[in-house]
Amino acid sequence: MEKLTNKEEEIMHILWKLKKAFVKEVMAEITEDQPHYNTLSTIVRNLEDKGYVAHNAFGNTHQYYPIIAIEDYRKGFMNTAIDNYFNSSYKNMVSFFAKEEKISAKELREILAMIENPKEEL
Repeated sequence: MEKLTNKEEEIMHILWKLKKAFVKEVMAEITEDQPHYNTLSTIVRNLEDKGYVAHNAFGNTHQYYPIIAIEDYRKGFMNTAIDNYFNSSYKNMVSFFAKEEKISAKELREILAMIENPKEEL
């Protein structure tokens, strides 16, 4: 899976939310630093070239939709982040969040329970 730029990732989040959209509908969802319409259209076409979206044609306009699920992207993104920043160690990642006080002991116990009893609902 080819890496996305920050702007491409932002556009993908909009497409995952909308499920399918014309460029003008994507544009309406961008609240900060709204690109020019042609720039946004180019970004969406780049996402198509990278294999993240496809389109249905309606005359001269295209309605785009994601073909990569957010869950699949998240998995690849997290695996890359863990490999690049935590020496491929989930333990290093969790300890980082614990040291930064981003995860509580209660949350860690809940995660431990999920690991010990993967079939039980929490």
